[in-house]
Amino acid sequence: MLPLKGSSGLSRSEFMVAASIGRVSGQGSRPDSDLLAVEEPLEIRLVASARGRRMRTVVSVTMRTPGHDEELAAGFLLTEGIITSAAQLERLCPCHGPAPGCRNVVTVELRPDVEPDLARLERHVYTSSSCGVCGKTSIAAVRVSVRQRLSAGPVLDPSVIHALPAALRRAQTAFDRTGGLHASALFDARGGLIDLREDVGRHNALDKLIGAALLAGEVPLDDRLLLVSGRASFELVQKAAVAGIPALAAVGAPSSLAVELARDCGMTLLGFVRDGRFNVYAGGGRLRAPAELVSTS
Repeated sequence: MLPLKGSSGLSRSEFMVAASIGRVSGQGSRPDSDLLAVEEPLEIRLVASARGRRMRTVVSVTMRTPGHDEELAAGFLLTEGIITSAAQLERLCPCHGPAPGCRNVVTVELRPDVEPDLARLERHVYTSSSCGVCGKTSIAAVRVSVRQRLSAGPVLDPSVIHALPAALRRAQTAFDRTGGLHASALFDARGGLIDLREDVGRHNALDKLIGAALLAGEVPLDDRLLLVSGRASFELVQKAAVAGIPALAAVGAPSSLAVELARDCGMTLLGFVRDGRFNVYAGGGRLRAPAELVSTS
């Protein structure tokens, strides 16, 4: 149960805020309340070896929905190319102290023998929940090291693809209550839901999902299918490729650069997966479908 509203008109739980609002319709207006997804900054700190010394640095401040913060930090470091495996992690230390904002800090310590290339983090320290590439300070820093061309992965039946949005929607419990969260979900080749994460930021939702798999020792995810609830941006394709995911489906549209990267690394990229249809933008050879789709490179 949410706590009682205070003088600000807001009351909060960890993931949702109850807000006093006015509802307006053709029949008039009335006071009411609504649930909002919580958005707060998360500071990711890195402790790592550099030139023979242990260095502590802030690598990102991202606006996210609280929860699964260690997964978010681990996934972010993997998909940004700072680490390449869970074995490089010494420990993840979320802050739970009483100081204001303390719960919004995760410190990641790498093993002493790991010296990351911090030049990969050529981005502004602040990253909005909705924007990944726009936080970069150099186009050259956008494209992190992606594995060689992705594995062949599973053969996907179109009927499985058609069923994914409904399966995702059924599992989005937080979205049901707020209407304000993106989701990323992993499925097997038969359309079975394996894991799901929600967040106000689509990049964060995917980093949480990949981070959970990384910490469980399941990366590369070369037998999985990824579905994202919005559009397919370049950075979502990049993050999926770094994690070894061979197929990405999106409810919305892909960007031109997302299609280019998917074709470069051999990923199946599907867009507009909804209402019993979808478009194939790359990697049609993984689909059990007519020959003209198989030829899509």
